[in-house]
Amino acid sequence: MVQDPESIEELRKLYRQVTAQERQLRQRIKELEEQLAAPEAAEVSPAITTLPEMEHTMGRFMRKVASVVGAEKAALLLYDRESNELVAQTPAVGLSEDDIKMLRFRASEGVSGEVFRTGQPQVVSDAVADPRTIKELVGLLRIRNMAIAPLVVERRDEQQRVIEIQSIGVMLLYNRRFEDNFTPEDLRVMRMFARQAAAIIANARLFIQMAEEKRQLEATLFSILAGVVFLNPRGEVVLMNPAARQMFAVTPTDGRGRTYTDVIRDERVRELLRESLENLQELSDEVTLAMPDERSFQAQTALVRDEGENLLGVVAILTDITDIRNVERMKTEFVSTVSHELRTPLTSIKGFVATLLDDLEGEYYDHETRMEFYRIIDNECDRLRRLIDDLLNVSRIEAGRAMELQWQPLDLAEMVHRVVEAQKSYVTVHTFKFEFGSPAPTVYGDYDQVDRILTNLISNAIKYSPQGGEIMCSLKDAGEFVEVTVNDQGIGIPPEHLDRIFERFHRVPGKGGAGGTGLGLFLTKHLVEAHGGRIWVESKVGEGSSFHFTLPKRGPEEHAAESAT
Repeated sequence: MVQDPESIEELRKLYRQVTAQERQLRQRIKELEEQLAAPEAAEVSPAITTLPEMEHTMGRFMRKVASVVGAEKAALLLYDRESNELVAQTPAVGLSEDDIKMLRFRASEGVSGEVFRTGQPQVVSDAVADPRTIKELVGLLRIRNMAIAPLVVERRDEQQRVIEIQSIGVMLLYNRRFEDNFTPEDLRVMRMFARQAAAIIANARLFIQMAEEKRQLEATLFSILAGVVFLNPRGEVVLMNPAARQMFAVTPTDGRGRTYTDVIRDERVRELLRESLENLQELSDEVTLAMPDERSFQAQTALVRDEGENLLGVVAILTDITDIRNVERMKTEFVSTVSHELRTPLTSIKGFVATLLDDLEGEYYDHETRMEFYRIIDNECDRLRRLIDDLLNVSRIEAGRAMELQWQPLDLAEMVHRVVEAQKSYVTVHTFKFEFGSPAPTVYGDYDQVDRILTNLISNAIKYSPQGGEIMCSLKDAGEFVEVTVNDQGIGIPPEHLDRIFERFHRVPGKGGAGGTGLGLFLTKHLVEAHGGRIWVESKVGEGSSFHFTLPKRGPEEHAAESAT
């Protein structure tokens, strides 16, 4: 077949043009590969430890990707396991914040989901016509074409063999500039960028997670009340939380980096740390520190190792057990006191009963004397009963069982007079004064328990006024309550004991030999609160104390009925 010379020349000319374009394209690919290989290709920070740092780095990276490939818009979509969606991340190129919020795709649907699941990049030349795209989104974002590459993270072993591949999302590029379509070469370059982006994101997530865990650990260590000291294998202080610095009087700048022998002044704690470091042993001991008041601590050391069992250092934890030791001491004293309190009335009862048994015929003691003995025995039995009732009530309170109150109207003035008359038999140097108003107010409560409250407070006023003086009992209207005050002119309560005076087993030292179990005021407080009232104390050392408490004017049933109406 004879061909037209002009046609042959046209073919040759076309071939030369195609060949020239191929050379240009190959040169462009070579330039892009060199850009990717260059350290500054993505301008990636060596270590990303916060979300703002990650967003800043990825913003520069995505602008670079869009520039190299020639896309108008670019975005990263990461997989959200909870919603099973691919969700666009900030920042993105050429997209507003509202646009980014719209970019969410089901990982099981659409072309983006297909790329995510298969790991194979794809080009969509006509976004409007492709059945896998969301037409509304294509229209709103004015998308003509797109290229999608998977974000894949590879985990390798020591021989650099790939042992795990995980897809974490996709990279999306929209609208090739100059009205062009994305080419296979664009896709190959994009895939290289996607691998780098996946590595950046995976490493950044790991760094951010580690940094967050470190911040949480430091916040936990710095907030706990126990003292924590961490030493490296050389004995240098790596970490010392505020509680430990307070224990050893160390400023924040003095501790870190110095050896423990320079920082920790207590000899026993230094010895524990020295033995742990030298002998690689975990030890425990009780130590006493002056800070400024003397306190007891349980000191424990533990060896800290990494996953390879290499020694990272020794941590010492000092737990304040002062309150535990105080409770143990108070319990010991309580047992001793209760034994004494029980023995005293029992001794009196046994003595007077033995005396009466020795005079069955009435040869030595007349009727009046024998009746006095009976009254003493009766009083001592009442004393024993009150002590046993106190112990049972403490047991109920500790078990969380509410006290059952028998509500009834009470004449407080009459009750105060009766309690004072009962207490007068024990006093010789005290006088009593009453201020009740007219008429004296009536309250609602349990007769026996209110009697116990008054007895405890009035007997305390007598005991803690060993030199005598006036004891004033007064009643005052306080709205829905009546305020009762028992005032003495005794030795008073030191300020440091006022907040603890109602605690179980607590007794103020130096009370001129006054006895007691340390339960009276503890029970009094709970009895008052069981009635819906409150109790408080005012006191000055050497001048006396005033105990105040309130009781309701109405019972709970009456109050509930009025509230219902």
